[in-house]
Amino acid sequence: MPLVVGVRFRPAGKTYYFNPGSYTLNRGTSVIVETARGLEMGNVVIEAKEVPEKELVLPLKKVARKATDSDLSQVEENQEKEKVAFIKCKSKIKEHRLDMKLVDAEYTFDRNKIIFYFTSEERVDFRELVKDLASIFKTRIELRQIGVRDEAKLKGGVGPCGRPFCCTTFLEEFEPVSIRMAKGQNLSLNPTKISGACGRLMCCLRYEAGAYDEARSCLPRSGDQVITPDGDGQIKEVNRSKKTAMVKLNESGKKKEYPLDDIDNP
Repeated sequence: MPLVVGVRFRPAGKTYYFNPGSYTLNRGTSVIVETARGLEMGNVVIEAKEVPEKELVLPLKKVARKATDSDLSQVEENQEKEKVAFIKCKSKIKEHRLDMKLVDAEYTFDRNKIIFYFTSEERVDFRELVKDLASIFKTRIELRQIGVRDEAKLKGGVGPCGRPFCCTTFLEEFEPVSIRMAKGQNLSLNPTKISGACGRLMCCLRYEAGAYDEARSCLPRSGDQVITPDGDGQIKEVNRSKKTAMVKLNESGKKKEYPLDDIDNP
């Protein structure tokens, strides 16, 4: 099996595998690697290990070198240039009256291309904008339309839980999230309660969905007839977190909450 290292180009970006060559690379080491966009600097997040070929995109590219102080300085310069490019591009978008929201500007490591990320609810004809930007920056220009979730991942922020967005800290790829997951966890279906800053269903709804599905398979359901210490009754609601059930007693018609261990099926 090939020996590889995992390299990431953004804090919570996708991990790509490269051939470490003769280098001994520890986790956190900055490296220069060859990509489809040219040379790029990334950080080692997975130290050298063997991986089956079927899990790799072959041919595997080598790590060009460990990042030098000069490389690190160039990345810092690129970041300063990106701020200027963002402002100029935003001004040109306004000048051309285009219905698009600029999200981010990114120089490739070798500065042979600038990538502008934007969102829009419709298809945008930005050919004239690209011509203007190319004449200003004298390099290749790419405008890339992204979704609102990608925008949140690029911009970052703090979620309703008070913690930084999952997508900017550890979530490498977005996974499907459905309203069924919110229903299965007995959450309010109020969009403001279950939506993230991106306006889509919160990614964290998926984390516990499997546990709730498993618990649901072995718990009583609403409407089931059960036997309680106070007599027979019908389950009205089950609280999976507290492991209790609200039961309406047949004889008195009163509702009472019982631990699940205290009720039995007839």
